[in-house]
Amino acid sequence: MVDMSNPEYILTLSCLDQRGIVHRVSGFLAEHGCNIIDSAQFGDSQSQLFFMRVHFSLEDSGLSDAALRADFATLAASMGLDWELRDAHYKPRVMLMVSKIGHCLNDLLFRYKSGLLPVEIPAIVSNHMDFYQLAASYNIPFHYLPLATGASEETKLAQEARIIELINSHQIDLVVLARYMQILSPSLCAALKGKAINIHHSFLPSFKGAKPYAQAHQRGVKLIGATAHFVTGDLDEGPIIEQDVERVDHSMDADTLSAIGRDVECVVLARAVKWFVEHRVLQNGDKTVVFK
Repeated sequence: MVDMSNPEYILTLSCLDQRGIVHRVSGFLAEHGCNIIDSAQFGDSQSQLFFMRVHFSLEDSGLSDAALRADFATLAASMGLDWELRDAHYKPRVMLMVSKIGHCLNDLLFRYKSGLLPVEIPAIVSNHMDFYQLAASYNIPFHYLPLATGASEETKLAQEARIIELINSHQIDLVVLARYMQILSPSLCAALKGKAINIHHSFLPSFKGAKPYAQAHQRGVKLIGATAHFVTGDLDEGPIIEQDVERVDHSMDADTLSAIGRDVECVVLARAVKWFVEHRVLQNGDKTVVFK
């Protein structure tokens, strides 16, 4: 059971770097009866931006949520802060999207069911029927939205309109492309800006297309890996959230590389999703700041 006698919040903010940010924010929290549980901050000398994440509890039960937010809004306006204040106990609502390769989907569902991933998953979307039974085993609605190879732009936009309807009706906070093998339209990418994560089956986007591990094997790579990144209109080039690699050698065939790669993809995507829903990922232009 979650103890709600002292509500907990996660505050994230960014602004132009300036003297006294930590002092003023922590002072505000102290003055309003809040206790800081953990705090992290980073100043980027290149962008001249400052980033901060604070997890705190509200010890003064006489202060309402609305009053806390209104008072902080006044401070934020005076400092030029871009900020968000979230209920730390709220479980973000995540929609998973998949095609015909299911290892990332299966891994995320297991972590969700085991309580390792603090989310709600109200919908799974796919352009194939392969995983409807898997979804049913977790009692999660499965939405089959077919999209044939070479489908017309009109058909594609109609399918994406249905995706947007599901996002809106289920009040989705994050969309995860768990090996959803369709290129999203620029309009859908724009609608999902900062709220969609993809897993790219390469440490760097060197091997594109349907058989990246076969390409990697042909080139004799010594490291394979995966990259989790935000979805943007630039294919597989959105701000990177997490990456990892495994060392391989000449004795391994393409199938072995693929098996190793699948494991890396699962771990990298799960980390990125967990850090996002814990509000540890802040965008910094084309990069991210991740408070692990």
